[in-house]
Amino acid sequence: MARDERGVTPQSEDFSSWYNEVVTKAQLVERGPARGTMVIRPYGYRIWELLQADLDGRIKDTGHENAYFPMLIPESYLKREAEHVEGFSPELAVVTHAGGKELEEPLILRPTSETVIGEMMAKWISSYRDLPLLLNQWANVVRWELRPRLFLRTTEFLWQEGHTAHADEAEAMAETLQMLDVYERVARDVAAIPVVPGEKTPGERFAGAVKTFTVEGMMRDGKALQSGTTHYLGTNFAKAFGIQFADDAGRLELCHTTSWGMSTRMVGGVIMTHGDDKGLVLPPKLAPYQVVIVPIARGDQAETVLEAVRELAVRLKTAGIRVHVDDRPQVSPGFKFNDWEMRGVPMRLEIGPRDLAAGTALLAKRLGDEGKTAISLDTAPEVLLDLLDDFQEFLLERATDFRESHTVTVDDWDGFTAAVATGWARALHCGRPECEEDIKSETAATPRCIPLEAPAESGTCVRCNAPSAYGKRVLFGRSY
Repeated sequence: MARDERGVTPQSEDFSSWYNEVVTKAQLVERGPARGTMVIRPYGYRIWELLQADLDGRIKDTGHENAYFPMLIPESYLKREAEHVEGFSPELAVVTHAGGKELEEPLILRPTSETVIGEMMAKWISSYRDLPLLLNQWANVVRWELRPRLFLRTTEFLWQEGHTAHADEAEAMAETLQMLDVYERVARDVAAIPVVPGEKTPGERFAGAVKTFTVEGMMRDGKALQSGTTHYLGTNFAKAFGIQFADDAGRLELCHTTSWGMSTRMVGGVIMTHGDDKGLVLPPKLAPYQVVIVPIARGDQAETVLEAVRELAVRLKTAGIRVHVDDRPQVSPGFKFNDWEMRGVPMRLEIGPRDLAAGTALLAKRLGDEGKTAISLDTAPEVLLDLLDDFQEFLLERATDFRESHTVTVDDWDGFTAAVATGWARALHCGRPECEEDIKSETAATPRCIPLEAPAESGTCVRCNAPSAYGKRVLFGRSY
């Protein structure tokens, strides 16, 4: 299929190629010099900043405080929680030399910070009065990726990781589920991704966790993206690092800890949930520019139009709209239209001499079949605020409809294989890890989660006919 310089491979032809082309042509990211790393360009980083600011506010509103912990972790720290180090072992990047000498003890570039934060918690907690301890950090982590994919799986990525300590299991579980709800709200209300919250099966749990919960989103190729996880760690890390407190009777008790994280992978999720064959489609709440104005005029009229456009931009900015005036003289209006379409801007305004004389601007939405419509310059701020809210809701509804139309309740193996080839399957499962592996080897599908809101149901496993284990259906799908 012929494509011009700004075009991309159609999703239906090759979704992976479409994705790789979009993230670079929309000026989001470039491959870094070291294998598996990425350089996040300003436009892509602004999307992350907008997501980060919203999530950071929600984290602080729930009583957590931000801190920062070292990137270098002594190898002995990770080894103190055996299951944890075993789970991360293939992904670890290790520093063996520094300052021109071989280190006495290797240092690990943090894959996550349970161990170093656990060491600090043991120092900071002595009494029940010190609980709960609610910490969060914004940081980078390193997990050595053999099959990197920009934003989705990179050797180094950005994220937040929350770590908390509590007096008992009930309080720690309440924290774990509270943060799962925060992630669900951020995904739904900010990224317009209708995620499914649920618990991971034992075979899919975080290394060292007692319970792991996730929010799973469906991308436009039918695959699942794990978009945020929360973990109830029980007393596993408390035992390893001596995180204990004296209760009100003076008895020493182990703390119950949690951890939870959401990363730059969410930017990839936004791209794959909403994008189309013309490029990015950004939800207004995450769009670096919610409105781009393109002045169209030549000669003597150009300055008059540009002056009016700049005045309108000030009014839109005052109304709280992120606006950009594209007055590049070296490229045509048509190029600009295609460029901002590729970059996913929700709304575009065109203003020429005739529009200015009529007191209007031509509005083009990134998605929609109504074509260009005229809006009044006098009421543009109010109209655009309403339209941006409508567009945000439209994207959520569109993504929800897509997910529901590609999710099938199945009771037999043929139905299962057909469902996971294009989307998700709701199926009963026996819970045995070897059966999970069998399903994965046959279909590439894995159990994404046991949905929290799924109705109670029992029966036999869709694969092996053994009794189902979870009292409800499990969501299966291929994943990133």
